[in-house]
Amino acid sequence: MKVIASSLRKGNVVDIDGKLYIVLNAENIHPGKGTPVTQLNMRRISDGVKISERYRTTEQVERAIVDDRPHTFLYQDGDGYHFMNPESFDQVTATADVIGDSAPYLQDGMTVMLSTHDDVPIAIDLPRTATLEVVDTEPSVKGQTASSSYKPAMLSNGVRTMVPPYIAPGTRIVVLTEDGSYLERAKD
Repeated sequence: MKVIASSLRKGNVVDIDGKLYIVLNAENIHPGKGTPVTQLNMRRISDGVKISERYRTTEQVERAIVDDRPHTFLYQDGDGYHFMNPESFDQVTATADVIGDSAPYLQDGMTVMLSTHDDVPIAIDLPRTATLEVVDTEPSVKGQTASSSYKPAMLSNGVRTMVPPYIAPGTRIVVLTEDGSYLERAKD
């Protein structure tokens, strides 16, 4: 399906010379003089190579047909990350480079949005937040104000993040999955 370059957004999949690329970011540039262009930073799905392309905003680009469906994360082994479609119970396996930085936040039974092309997983979209337990952090220092200072903490998934001084080991907290930053103390 052909679309104009200026309509592409982050997460779209395009077909260039028979290879699939996922758009990492798209920026429309309107110089004072000259033709407006769309700058696309993309990653080739087959091998992870990143490229940058520039198109005139009215140029046509081939957009790949991608199937976005919720899938349930089952487990991880030497073959990759295994997911199940809750409607058809079909299982698919995603490679580590498709999962990328999202791997530490995957939890058993978590529902994620999995993008597939010809039944091959090409991209994953996690829920916005994840609830994790703080396993190690420094004791708080008396006199620190809660609003301005944060201290490092190790989470149950092995990721380091910064938390407020009143958070102690064993506390469950909510973090943003896009960068692992502290959002709030868990309500449970």
